Amino acid sequence: MGRQQYDSLDRKILEMLTENARVPFLEIARECNVSGAAVHQRIQKLTASGVINGFESLINPSAMGYETCAYVGFFLNEPSSYETVVEQLRHIPEVVECHYTTGKYDLLVKLYARNNAHMLQIIRDNFQTIGAGRTETLISFKEEFRRQVPIE
Repeated sequence: MGRQQYDSLDRKILEMLTENARVPFLEIARECNVSGAAVHQRIQKLTASGVINGFESLINPSAMGYETCAYVGFFLNEPSSYETVVEQLRHIPEVVECHYTTGKYDLLVKLYARNNAHMLQIIRDNFQTIGAGRTETLISFKEEFRRQVPIE
């Protein structure tokens, strides 16, 4: 998808939604000095063009009992098994992200586990049975920040 041109209203709407995805359309309209219908149409346009992929609620993993965050790099036995491995990873609820990468790993996944013992169980019972020749695990001690891409 090529980069499209967006005007100042589009950028202001995106900035406000990035700060709070639940902000009411009428509040955006007041802030931007346009009608609620105009904001609604712009958001529909931004969604249809693929700029907005959706709206989500972010759940604090530790509040749900998931104390360990880890990134696991996969070295696949057979690189041609990529699609099969990815499909199997989709069925592991603790895996929250999966990336096809260049460099050292064939795949890089992010997972949350209740503790280190639970993480070991996921690696042993799930990852080793789906065609991962070898894995390397990096444990995240703390997420310092997360943000969206800049709206320019």
